[in-house]
Amino acid sequence: MAAPCRRMASRFFVQFLSSFSRTPVGRAGCRQFSISSVCRATPQSKVVTERTSSPWTLMAAVCLQRLPVISADCSPIEQQFKQMMQQMELEKSLLSDHELRLLEDAERMTRKQADDYDSDEEESQGNQEIMLAQDLEDTWEQKLKSFQPVPRLRADVDNDLTTVERCLANSLVLLAEQQVGGEKQWLLPQAPWQEGEALRQTAERALSSLPAAGFRATFLGNAPCGVYKYKLPKAARTESSIGTKVFFFKAILADSTPFKSPNASLQWLKKSELQKYLKPAYMMKVERFILSL
Repeated sequence: MAAPCRRMASRFFVQFLSSFSRTPVGRAGCRQFSISSVCRATPQSKVVTERTSSPWTLMAAVCLQRLPVISADCSPIEQQFKQMMQQMELEKSLLSDHELRLLEDAERMTRKQADDYDSDEEESQGNQEIMLAQDLEDTWEQKLKSFQPVPRLRADVDNDLTTVERCLANSLVLLAEQQVGGEKQWLLPQAPWQEGEALRQTAERALSSLPAAGFRATFLGNAPCGVYKYKLPKAARTESSIGTKVFFFKAILADSTPFKSPNASLQWLKKSELQKYLKPAYMMKVERFILSL
């Protein structure tokens, strides 16, 4: 009984396989699978492409800032707030050691005048001279009168655009006079990109190539903070040269040594003074990443 069942099962299985192999869809499915697998297994032929140079000239510029050296002047509302905070601190504060000493000296003098003073208090000091708190105040007042602070506003220095010591309460930006085409323009220090170097290296080279550049700078990151592009006049355009793209990098002046340009090719300007020297389109790109600190 088991043998006929086994033969019937094997016959049914063979018929099922033969019917599946004759199905067009099945053959198409097998063919597509085999073709795709062969295509994936076959290495693709290498396509040689010609490297085309960009029609844009790349340049890197440096926005070198000197941060404020002294605090800025307070506005009227800031001055009022400052006075209010000082008054609140005075009313809520405790007596200082000097103020307590003033009270002790006043009490001692009162007891001396009332013949209620123990001379043993002075003998405990030995041969040391007793210095009253009022005497200290008189000494401090004499030192204060002889002290002459440096003025915040210096007309002889603040009007000199070539020195980094001007306008100590403001942030300054370095501009350089450079040759662009057939004319000289005031720009952020820039240099053309050379093949094989990163844009930040180009920016560092632009800063070090300035005349009498005796200062050190700390760059803020490796990525540019802005970009400015312009096209050449139609008469000067070619297939390999359409225009220029300038990538800006930010840097902070790290050397506090006084620096003065030997000529008028370098200037240190406040943000409010940049529009007098930069073109409007260039200024619109630059003012986005210059902070008025």
